[in-house]
Amino acid sequence: MQEFQLKTEYIELLKLLKRLGFAETGGHAKVLVEEGEISLNGQPEFRKRAKLRDGDEVEIMGEKIIIRGAAEK
Repeated sequence: MQEFQLKTEYIELLKLLKRLGFAETGGHAKVLVEEGEISLNGQPEFRKRAKLRDGDEVEIMGEKIIIRGAAEK
């Protein structure tokens, strides 16, 4: 399990997949989502641009990622 720290209010699913290295390109990220390889909070997620916010749990390829909110300034 790993944590991802937000720098803004949310991150889109495709961007998270690319940033964490699960997808090499946007096209690869779209295929992962379309093929049902992603779950969000325990449910299959097929929205490519799903907005992930503080407390969300994403699972991909057996790896769980916890989304943490942006640090207060």
